[in-house]
Order: sequence, then C-alpha cells, then structure tokens
Amino acid sequence: MRFTPHLTVACIVEHNGRFLIVEERRDGKVVLNQPAGHLESGETLLQAAVRETQEETGWSVELTAITGLYLFTAANGVTYQRTCFSAKALRHDAAQALDDGIIRARWMTLEELEEQRHKLRSYLVLDCITDYLNKPHYSLDLIR
Repeated sequence: MRFTPHLTVACIVEHNGRFLIVEERRDGKVVLNQPAGHLESGETLLQAAVRETQEETGWSVELTAITGLYLFTAANGVTYQRTCFSAKALRHDAAQALDDGIIRARWMTLEELEEQRHKLRSYLVLDCITDYLNKPHYSLDLIR
C-alpha cells in the first residue's frame, strides 16, 4: 500500500499574551485548534497558511517565521505533515463568513488552553505553542 501523508499548515498568532484559536465542530464535538488546513493545488505553504487563517478566523496575517515541522498520525491511521508558522495579526473582517464547521475564532491564553486540554483537536495545538514560546524560529526563506 502506498504511503500518502496529508500536507497541512497551521499558524500561531499571538497578541498581548493571547493566541488566535479556532473553535470548530469535528466528529460531532466542539474542539479547539490553531487556524490550520490543507495545502491546495497550485499554492505555496506560505500562501496556504495565510489563506487558512483568513478563511477560518477572518484575520489577515503576515507570516513572520517557521516555528516547526511535525508528523502526526491520527487514530484512523492517516498521517499529517504539519508546517507551523508564526504570524502577526493585521486586520480583522468581522463580516467575513467563516469556513464550514468553524463556530468562531477567539483569543485564548496558554493557561486557558492548558485548562481546556480535553477540548484540543490534537496535542499539536499545545506542542506548536510551546515550541513557538521556547524554541528557535526559522526564517521563511527556509522554504523554497
């Protein structure tokens, strides 16, 4: 059987000690995640990260760095390769309709996320934020 991992992106957007988080419906439950999604045909990883953040939150962002690369295998056996970026919030369009399944975007502290760990879509939500806070950030020029 051919191994076909899914290529995804995510954004860590921090402002005044709070992180931009998406509250969404997944498999009948409400979960918390970074703005994230799949790379689409014809776009770069950078374009995908900006697009997914806009579509899921209504926020326009400027990417600032790469914070990490992650492999995650879901319970159903599907493997995801996630490229996580940090970004600066620029503008919010409160009138923008959000992607299907998205309930709302909200700003949460690390402590609030840790308290609601049981609601996280995956452990990658906290792993990405922890890496953003504690590990080196890499230039966007790393991606060619």
